[in-house]
Amino acid sequence: MKALLRLFGLMLLAVLALQLFFAFRIAAMAVLEPQSTAFQRSEAWRLQSEKGRLPWRQQWVPYEQISDLLKQAVIASEDDGFSNHDGVDWDALEKAWQRNARAQAQAEKVTGSRASTATRINSKSVVRTPKVVGGSTITQQLAKNLFLSGERTLARKGQEFVLTLLLETLLSKQRILEIYLNSVEWGEGVFGAEAAAQHYFRKPASRLNASEAARLAVMLPRPKYFEKLPNSSYLAERSGVIASRLGSAELP
Repeated sequence: MKALLRLFGLMLLAVLALQLFFAFRIAAMAVLEPQSTAFQRSEAWRLQSEKGRLPWRQQWVPYEQISDLLKQAVIASEDDGFSNHDGVDWDALEKAWQRNARAQAQAEKVTGSRASTATRINSKSVVRTPKVVGGSTITQQLAKNLFLSGERTLARKGQEFVLTLLLETLLSKQRILEIYLNSVEWGEGVFGAEAAAQHYFRKPASRLNASEAARLAVMLPRPKYFEKLPNSSYLAERSGVIASRLGSAELP
């Protein structure tokens, strides 16, 4: 019993030490630019392994040198309550859970009605899993990109919430948005607003107009997909919607 208690205590100390390490790293980001994120490192490894080379575009620019239109577009598209919530948009999270539950119920209903005629491969029915819709805020996305892997487990989600709280506590909203816009993926090997503006529009991020800013914002959930489909009708239509909402997006 004592051995189990000792092991539990050591595990608790290890978890606490990890959180202190994260807190130190985040506090340093108040004045230092993060050199890379966990997501960027995993992408660099993937590109190097698959292509044998590392096509990489990234250039940090200060908050003031990123177009306010792009900031507004990203907030309008990704997290319209960013300036006011505490890192987690509980209303959006609840709606996401409800959408996921409805999607799962619908998928199970369709699967059940077609079970007798389902296509079988290796004697197993092909079941299409519904896409999970998230309710992540910009701060949560930054926490995940900075420190975490892409796996979806309860422990990882719990760590994401802790990191989100640390980011909101130790950094200003403006600094969170600045780091996010300088590190988020905008295409294969394309990271940050400056690299994205140069890659897609051959201009600095400070000179993006409303339609360009909206287009970049809409790309964010699936940047590599939209990079290959620049003439997507969805991209054009959604960009128009976001461009019309720029005035209502509150900047920190």
